[in-house]
Amino acid sequence: MRIAVVGGGISGLVSAYRLRGLLGRDAEIVVVERGERLGGILYTGEINGDPVDLGAEAFVGRRPEVIELLSELGLDDQLVRPAGLRPLIWSEGRTHAMPARTLMGIPSDAESLRGLVSEETLERVAAEPDQLFSWRPGSDIDVYSLVADRFGAEVADRSVDPLLGGVYAGSSRSIGVRAALPALAAALDKGAPNLTHAVGAALPPPSDAPVFGGIRDGYRVLLEALAQRSGAQFITGEATDLTRTATGWRLAPLGEVDAVILATPAPATARLLEDEAPAAASLLAGIELSSSAVVALALPRETPLPQNSGILVATREPLSAKAFTLSSRKWPHLAEREIALVRASFGKFGDDAVLAWPDGELVAAAVADLATVTAVPISPLSATVQRWPGALAQYAPGHTTRVAEIESATAEFDNLGITGAYLHGVGVPACVASATATAQRIAAALT
Repeated sequence: MRIAVVGGGISGLVSAYRLRGLLGRDAEIVVVERGERLGGILYTGEINGDPVDLGAEAFVGRRPEVIELLSELGLDDQLVRPAGLRPLIWSEGRTHAMPARTLMGIPSDAESLRGLVSEETLERVAAEPDQLFSWRPGSDIDVYSLVADRFGAEVADRSVDPLLGGVYAGSSRSIGVRAALPALAAALDKGAPNLTHAVGAALPPPSDAPVFGGIRDGYRVLLEALAQRSGAQFITGEATDLTRTATGWRLAPLGEVDAVILATPAPATARLLEDEAPAAASLLAGIELSSSAVVALALPRETPLPQNSGILVATREPLSAKAFTLSSRKWPHLAEREIALVRASFGKFGDDAVLAWPDGELVAAAVADLATVTAVPISPLSATVQRWPGALAQYAPGHTTRVAEIESATAEFDNLGITGAYLHGVGVPACVASATATAQRIAAALT
């Protein structure tokens, strides 16, 4: 049998690897990638001769998927954990400690926000449980509308937006509650009497376990292992078209295949399905994307950076960068290098003009903004720039309903699977879970 996987990012590579395990060595698995390399928005470059991730650089370590996958592939020694330092928030021209016990920046009490927001807002947060509240179970709105209505705009702009910007390259105005904060939506659906109560119910129990994990030598180690162990044939630099046949699918440039997994971004998946599954294609085309860019700076090792994991920038601040990862502070294995490594992130949904700047201007903006938020002279030894056009899907209000309808519209084809970061989570663990489930469904249909 012959199976095609369209898309060579993490979702496509996991799909191919899982198919090999499920179907055995005799299955012909072909991965077709439009770009010139595998990995999609996971990319490990180099700075000063050492590997540095220029896309995602961490994963949620309290989910098991990536950790278990590393173990399966014999890469246990590549798992690293952060130092346990907390990030700062840059707001109103100075740094603040990130509030404790929040859910993506939404507070569970007023006191945790002291210093970050005004006294008036603190009083409003404290009084929120006494205000009339209504929520229709199953409904969905953007995070900003919920938080600003109950706690005030300052909480959304200064506490919530910095975190959502890091995850989705969006803001509380573009992200829906139900998809981004499912535990909060569940607490509201169960009849929480107010937002404060719902946040408290949705927070995970206190734990000393690290929230995040990383890969010592970068994501390329995982990507290369998946590609090798999949035993797949790889075709890069090729666009594809998809047509249904009497027995399977015809995929340019391959010809006839028995099954297809589309591990492509939402717009590309919409294009491939527009003739054979127009309802799904229309829904897919409605998923909007955000672009971003990363500037990695190699600084002298003795640069006196704050003892924090990073600095997140609140909405409406007069800076170009949206966040800084103080990588050599955050990751003990990077602290061992001869340089201090910092990553600056740029770009948010609806405001990605900065991505058109030449590399030199992006580097200069990163240096200037880093000097502003740290009050430290910044003299980079070297820098590298990586742009990510249309990299992150926006989980807008109604996203979960849209995804359910997309999956329903494609389920009639038992030899067609879809997977990717636009479905059930943008993080790597969610992509691994989605790709695994899709490969299992396709394998079951074929056998």
